[in-house]
Amino acid sequence: MKNIKNNIKNIFVGVFFLGTLIACDDDRGYDDYEQEGTALQEMSGEYWIDITDASGALYVQHALHKLYDDNNGNLVITDRIGSGNTFTGWWTDTTVDADPASLTFSGANLPNLADDSEVTITEGRILKGAARSRTGVVTDSIYFKGVYNYDPETVLTFAGHKRTGFEEDEF
Repeated sequence: MKNIKNNIKNIFVGVFFLGTLIACDDDRGYDDYEQEGTALQEMSGEYWIDITDASGALYVQHALHKLYDDNNGNLVITDRIGSGNTFTGWWTDTTVDADPASLTFSGANLPNLADDSEVTITEGRILKGAARSRTGVVTDSIYFKGVYNYDPETVLTFAGHKRTGFEEDEF
């Protein structure tokens, strides 16, 4: 009887030890996996943007804009929140050409999906670490100019900083 107990005990310890070795095996198919991002990931994110005209008159303050890669190498700029027709800024939802090496973007007579207009984006750029949030956290700056075909004489300036995600920095 003592032999049977010892054999059961040894089998249990052996199975436990074998299970531990298998669980610690690093070769689970992930060795060849390299984490990659998109070409535009340095430009992508959410930004708090103020919109002014050439005289400096403030039209919209702290409008939340999202920038993201459309998976075709183009940068989407939108102030659409959610999937509906809720916009926080100047009703902008367009795709621009972007240069991730220089962190710049632009485009002429682009379709604006927000209101079926056209928009021209110029002087678009992201400046890494060039802005501060409400509480002083260093973050990225964004700047671009926009002209909409329904008001071609008005050049709007969009300028702001990247959202930090901290509650105290929210508007």
